[in-house]
Amino acid sequence: MHRSRVYALLIDTPTPEAERAAAFWAAALGASARPLPGEEQFTSLHQAISGLVTAVQAVDDAPRFHLDIETDDVEAETARLVALGATQVSQWMECRVLRAPGGHLLCVLPVESDRAVFEAEANTWP
Repeated sequence: MHRSRVYALLIDTPTPEAERAAAFWAAALGASARPLPGEEQFTSLHQAISGLVTAVQAVDDAPRFHLDIETDDVEAETARLVALGATQVSQWMECRVLRAPGGHLLCVLPVESDRAVFEAEANTWP
């Protein structure tokens, strides 16, 4: 048995446009844009969506949105999502990048949120 929940919505933006995109989305969503120290590719959109980490991620790829799912068992959650029809496209450190049916990307990562928040909000899977 393992647990998981949606942790973040990432607005993937080509690197040359990331600063402008962060300013746009911060203004559009009534948030403040804050670079994440040590993780230059991310600009947090603080309190943009209640209960969900929201950030602009500078990428060397096409613009898109993707979800991060946090879990207490990355292997089990990845296997669950693959059984539902996703395919694993890559791995970065402990994170798995999957493509869902329809082509959308999502990432499966170890628990990032406060443990009490995770325990209160995560789904339990067999």
